[in-house]
Amino acid sequence: MNIYVGSLSHDATEDDVRQAFEAFGEVISVNIIKDKFSGESRGFGFVEMPTKSEAEAAIAGLNGQDLKGRAVNVNEARPRAQGRGSGGGGRGGRGGSGRGRGGGGGGGGGRRRY
Repeated sequence: MNIYVGSLSHDATEDDVRQAFEAFGEVISVNIIKDKFSGESRGFGFVEMPTKSEAEAAIAGLNGQDLKGRAVNVNEARPRAQGRGSGGGGRGGRGGSGRGRGGGGGGGGGRRRY
């Protein structure tokens, strides 16, 4: 079963994550997602465990717990939405007009915050 681990400290290594999860059973793999340009951690990753029972025990035992100085979010990984794989769309429904980021149609464009 694949598990999402969020709010990871940028100092947390795959070995740190593996060690935390091994307390709950066998760990097949650990993958901390890194920025493709800088190589730095993006603050989340995935752990794969062989059985649902081990994974559920790890989720229950580690969610909200401290790992390298940060409380991590641990839950069952959800598959990506279909149709988003390579390239297309994926802009969160905002289109590409650029509105809403200052400027925009006359009279101050969203500067009024009371």
